[in-house]
Amino acid sequence: MSNILYIDGVKTSAAAPHGFGAVGTGVQKPSQRLKMLYTPEERVRRDATKWTLVQGILAPVQFLVFLISLGLVVRYLWTGDGYTVATASVVIKTLVLYTIMVTGAIWEKEVFGCYLFAPAFFWEDVFSFLVLALHTAYLVMLFAGLGDPRQQMLVALAAYATYVVNATQFVLKLRAARRDERIAAMGVADVSGSRA
Repeated sequence: MSNILYIDGVKTSAAAPHGFGAVGTGVQKPSQRLKMLYTPEERVRRDATKWTLVQGILAPVQFLVFLISLGLVVRYLWTGDGYTVATASVVIKTLVLYTIMVTGAIWEKEVFGCYLFAPAFFWEDVFSFLVLALHTAYLVMLFAGLGDPRQQMLVALAAYATYVVNATQFVLKLRAARRDERIAAMGVADVSGSRA
């Protein structure tokens, strides 16, 4: 749920009418239709909810916090300097992650009707829990005094590696959603053009 880079333009074009598929093909059999990420109803709910905008703002903020923190963590591991500022940055990154996870769950509930594991985002949500677990493990190590500072920072790096994979999953979904919007718009254009 680092979710939602899915703001994808926040307002989008209309979906192709039921029974129409990709470019200029007219009516297609259900087995020939492209599986869209959102149904027309889900797309309307996605565009109507304030949580789409919240996710669209939080996702790049989280990525910026990640980049700054990554630089500080790597600097500490490389030079041994800046432990305190690197630690603070990982804590901030983790708090931002918790925020985007909670608001992403609310977004999924409003769009798909369930707080987590909507079919369209099932694997992204599964991997998000690994990201969350590693970030939380870092906090447990930090506040319980487990491991030395270097070991704690290595756990933070592992958490960041999983975050990159998860963010990539969501970027790919964003691209798929935008592709769906283009296909839907072209389908509508072809249908209306064929009546001229």
